[in-house]
Amino acid sequence: MRTKLSQFSFDYTENQVASYPTPNRDDARLMVIDRKTGTIEHKIFKDLIDYFDEGDIMLYNNTKVFPARLYGRKEKTGAKIEVFLLRELNHDTRLWDVLVDPARKIRVGNKLYFSDDDDNDVLIAEVVDNTTSRGRTIRFLFDGTDDEFQEALNFLGNTPLPKYINRPCETGDREWYQTIFAKDIGAVAAPTAGMHFSKELMKRMEIKGVEFAPITLHLGLGTFRTIDVEDLSKHKMDAEFYRVPPETVNMVNIAKNKERTSRNKVCAIGTTSLRAVESAVSAEGQLKIVESGWTNKFIFPPFDFNIADSLISNFHLPKSSLLIMVAAFGGHELIMHAYEEALKEGYRLFSYGDAMFIK
Repeated sequence: MRTKLSQFSFDYTENQVASYPTPNRDDARLMVIDRKTGTIEHKIFKDLIDYFDEGDIMLYNNTKVFPARLYGRKEKTGAKIEVFLLRELNHDTRLWDVLVDPARKIRVGNKLYFSDDDDNDVLIAEVVDNTTSRGRTIRFLFDGTDDEFQEALNFLGNTPLPKYINRPCETGDREWYQTIFAKDIGAVAAPTAGMHFSKELMKRMEIKGVEFAPITLHLGLGTFRTIDVEDLSKHKMDAEFYRVPPETVNMVNIAKNKERTSRNKVCAIGTTSLRAVESAVSAEGQLKIVESGWTNKFIFPPFDFNIADSLISNFHLPKSSLLIMVAAFGGHELIMHAYEEALKEGYRLFSYGDAMFIK
């Protein structure tokens, strides 16, 4: 039987969407789901430490969100426009893949101006191609150094909060919408499960002997593009850059070595970590090194997972590739029941919301 998009629908109200994170990252609520027994417990995120022991591995995504949302104006008409930077296509020519809004007003050949509060132009870009209905390729016309260009983008850019967070972006979002693991810049959305880890919780887990292993997956259009086909086998993901370093491969393969008397647990912090490692599985079912790769793997039920035995995830949008992946990991019926329970128990949803731990 084919897996259908409509199987991943649920209703929620705007009040259930978290507009801000909890004041302390690890004070968010944590729903603990046991796949073997089907039981659900309600905990606090910092209780996560109780489920792990010495030698267990936490896979985290070290991607760093850049301020991808720019507001500018169109030449001649002065019409206000929003430009959402997706990824750099060519470093030397400053060519970027972007989404624009309103798209109907922005055509090939148009110049776009981005100014400071005193209306001084800081950056100018030219539209050079149409890619999709909202997608464009633009070239920034900038003569300064790479560092000066990055400074200008950081100055003009806003934290790319999802549209369902219905408030203006604030200064605090630059820190809140970033994990403590953030190191390698390149994401246009945060790997939100990792946002619940505080430095204190990480330290306490390390003292207990839990090991933290990095991967990189730069969240782009692939993660948040709407799925518009009912038959999930027909959905095509946009590719996203990822990397699995040698030290992570060694740690994971040692932990999962079948010849050891007791194998350690491997937990994926977030769907992006899960997708990265499942995109890097050898023919023998082991994790392999990826120095620099692209993955368009779309994980939907049924799916045989090779690397992670447990998963930490936020509560995701209905019919999203993220919810579908979580359901593939935890089982469709159990996860949709867990979402019903979460809504009933007042869990906070989406990027700044609460978390679940599936074991």
